[in-house]
Amino acid sequence: MDNLIDLLRDVGATGLTICDAREAPTNEGALPGIVRIGTHRSGPLPVGDLDGFDILLSAAEDAPAPWVAVTHMDGALDDLRKAMAGQPLAAAVLAQVLRITLALDVDSALMVESLAYSALMASHGFRRWLGARTPKPVRRDHGPRVRLDRAGETVEIVLNRPRGRNAIDAAMRDALCGALEFAALDPDQAPIVLRGEGAVFSVGGDLAEFGRADDAAAAHAIRMLRSPARLLYAVRDRATAHLHGPCIGAGIEIPAAAGRLIARPRTSFRLPEVMMGVIPGAGGTATIPRRIGRQRACWMALSGAAIDLPTAVAWGLVDDVHR
Repeated sequence: MDNLIDLLRDVGATGLTICDAREAPTNEGALPGIVRIGTHRSGPLPVGDLDGFDILLSAAEDAPAPWVAVTHMDGALDDLRKAMAGQPLAAAVLAQVLRITLALDVDSALMVESLAYSALMASHGFRRWLGARTPKPVRRDHGPRVRLDRAGETVEIVLNRPRGRNAIDAAMRDALCGALEFAALDPDQAPIVLRGEGAVFSVGGDLAEFGRADDAAAAHAIRMLRSPARLLYAVRDRATAHLHGPCIGAGIEIPAAAGRLIARPRTSFRLPEVMMGVIPGAGGTATIPRRIGRQRACWMALSGAAIDLPTAVAWGLVDDVHR
């Protein structure tokens, strides 16, 4: 398998290309598996068409969208090279999905994400990551995974697995879908608040369930039927998500579909899926680029770096901060 990965890299199916962003690449003849990174180290920011780049890094502290401001350019590039070397196929697929997601409606973007995620779940890279980790026992929690409350004129949907840091397993996903379907049919069309019980809004997908599906096509079909991000996006005009603590993977991918995101101080955000050999699979390639742009979303997912709250606010990932 390693020989195959080397061959794919040699023929351009995976890899990185890094150049000064003033040398804007053309998409004509570009190899789809190459992640294209543009850099800006000094002087005026390049202007013009930068859409040929998947990630744009700038040494300017206040670099505007779609740039990612980095303090140490060489260190940031080394981190991206390591991420690419560790999971080259996942990185290549991530870039390909993000190149098209904003040209699609959200339902279609979620479908493309799920197809790509399903393919990667069957990949050597994911299986290698899965085999190297210590299996975690499946938690037996008591009580409902999700609470649906009426607080005055507001419908509250509460992730209710605080002992498990609101890790989203299949039971919680299904319960969240049920709550969102109920809220969508509310005859009063009341405002919707999504929040999490306990110290963390959500640390993302429950790792105890990762890799348990033995039919990738069936898993894709289930994701299409039971997508909290799709249901939340459908009611986004009256939905607000309240976030706190580390919001990881699905813990930011799903709430990013809401019309408004409010976070407490010290909330942070991270997309770690590429290092596992997959891509964000809870809607993140559709919801997050619609808030921060695809280049910043690509950097966030490929680097796996944590985004602090000031950066999230500056980028538009979060709309407001409440104590």
